[in-house]
Amino acid sequence: MAVPHLQSLLIRLPNHLGDACMTLPALDRLAAEGIALVLAGRRWAPELLAGRPWPVIGLPERRLERVAGLRRARRQLAPQALRGDTDALLLTNSLSSAIEFRLAGLRPAGYATDGRGWLLHPAIGVPPAWSADMHTTQYYFHLALALLGQPPAPAPPPRLPLTEMARQRAAAALARAGAGSRYVVLCPVAQGRHRGQAKCWDGFERIGRALLADGLDIVLCPGPGEHAAAHAAVPQARLIEPLDLGAFGALLARSRLVIANDSGPGHLAAAVGARLVGVFGVTDPRKTRPIGAGGADVRIVGGKDGWPSYGEVAATVAAALVEA
Repeated sequence: MAVPHLQSLLIRLPNHLGDACMTLPALDRLAAEGIALVLAGRRWAPELLAGRPWPVIGLPERRLERVAGLRRARRQLAPQALRGDTDALLLTNSLSSAIEFRLAGLRPAGYATDGRGWLLHPAIGVPPAWSADMHTTQYYFHLALALLGQPPAPAPPPRLPLTEMARQRAAAALARAGAGSRYVVLCPVAQGRHRGQAKCWDGFERIGRALLADGLDIVLCPGPGEHAAAHAAVPQARLIEPLDLGAFGALLARSRLVIANDSGPGHLAAAVGARLVGVFGVTDPRKTRPIGAGGADVRIVGGKDGWPSYGEVAATVAAALVEA
């Protein structure tokens, strides 16, 4: 169901960092068609996408304030988008996001999920492959192509450019922490649970000790509310001060290696072209594995049926470091 004459779109980004990274090919495809994009998402969205040319709005936490923010953002759309045509796209799946956009006077397109099809303009059917092994990046890309009336095609890897300012902030933080150039970033925390199970591998402390013994610096850069859990998981690592997501991406990009659970930092590392070992134990890598940008080396260990052994992870890490 193609939407003709799209000039601009207000796009609601997903609420989680990893998912936001996986929308990048869809956003690039829409922009390549000459559509002016205005993005809205969590408060961290502007810092994540500072290297892109699109306006990005960080929405407040409270619903009424979000609706007011969306109304203000609507003013940035092209005049044609204000005459009753489709003027927005939901990359979220929730009924609540559709309600908020309609309350803001917008006419969003999106997947017909969560009983919200009657609020969408148009409502796009979820591809049958999503119930099998379709990757989440492909899921978002399929939505963009459907809106454009274009046939299905493989999604390219997510790619996130970094600003020079972000690189400078990362370099300064590393210098203040006393980290050398031979550092490995460990990301031992994963927010949320999957079907009641924690998404955190329990071998980070051991792999950290082994890497230190090999003469590598081990770096942690916990996100908001993660400091205690990260330090408890790898107490011997250097703690980097809290960074915005742009600088955090630059920190990952210049590392020798990133080791992460199935989490937002893993997807960010892949999108900025970092070398990555992703450790899975409860989620399905076929649907949510990080995909490396620009030929980045991304290696996945484990799967949805159980965590890999320490030996499997250590061997994968050793092989990745040999090639770094």
